Amino acid sequence: MNVLLTSVGRRAYMVKYFKEALQGNGHVFVSNSDDKTIAFHYADHSVITPLIYDENYIPFLLDYCKKNKIDVLISLFDIDLMVLAKHKADFAAVGTRVIVSDPEVIEVCNDKWKTYQYLKNKGFNVPKTYLTLSKVMLAIESGELSYPIVVKPRFGCGSIALSIAEDEMGLLYYYSRNTRAVNRTYLKYESAAEDEKIIYQECLDGQEYGVDLINNLNGVNQSVIAKKKIAMRAGETDIAEIVDEPVLAAEARKLAEITGHIANMDTDWFMVNGVPYVLEMNARFGGGYPFSHMGGCNLPQAIVNWCRGEDVSFESLSAEAGTVGFKELYLTKI
Repeated sequence: MNVLLTSVGRRAYMVKYFKEALQGNGHVFVSNSDDKTIAFHYADHSVITPLIYDENYIPFLLDYCKKNKIDVLISLFDIDLMVLAKHKADFAAVGTRVIVSDPEVIEVCNDKWKTYQYLKNKGFNVPKTYLTLSKVMLAIESGELSYPIVVKPRFGCGSIALSIAEDEMGLLYYYSRNTRAVNRTYLKYESAAEDEKIIYQECLDGQEYGVDLINNLNGVNQSVIAKKKIAMRAGETDIAEIVDEPVLAAEARKLAEITGHIANMDTDWFMVNGVPYVLEMNARFGGGYPFSHMGGCNLPQAIVNWCRGEDVSFESLSAEAGTVGFKELYLTKI
């Protein structure tokens, strides 16, 4: 079995996980729009692709998958997901199974305003969220909302253009600065069709958690793994502990069952006075997955087994509570 990880970025650990899962019975291929990634060093094969929104991107990948007999394709980047989801049938025609949720799920996850509306309509607790600066100002004036306020891209990932406004001066400044930042980065592609590129959220006071919602390839929930975020760096979890939080787990499991997503959904939550609030949903492996893997979960192996038609035990998709993980920075000479 050959596996292709697209938009691999800095997720070199995912290359290692899938190589271990294949156990020498196949190769791990990776692709990215440039070769400035250590993942190219660890993969069996690598290729530079056109940019995701280039008209040649999908034809390039289809040709690459056909020539290299790629059995399974998995993207590690939000912007990539929708493009691939819309072309699942085209990849299937050349023998490649794309592990990605349906376009409707991707759309909800990638658009943070739609995320808020979706979650609220489904009965989940969510931070107060506003789409326009004028509505934020009215909410503050009426006493419905108070500072600090989170100002972030409507379409975004990581910590790009995410700020916390402590007062009106900060709110106006971050609105202007973050809008410019969106227009300067890859975030401009998904934001292009919308007039409002920034959203504003109530800043919750509580403990933050990352939760992996793990479904099988038919969208049936297998497990949820909650991790208490102890330290963050550049929008990703740096130190985390796997925890047993029954109330949080129950809400996370309900969300997994409602979305019916495929494989992993990386989600962000806050516990405020014992009440779970959902902030974001990312329909892919997230930067917090390595903590789940360290705790005993092996979703890459499960994906390989599912694609081979083999059974996967629930135990192999669970993680041991109390496991604490630290991400380490080190240099690799190429």
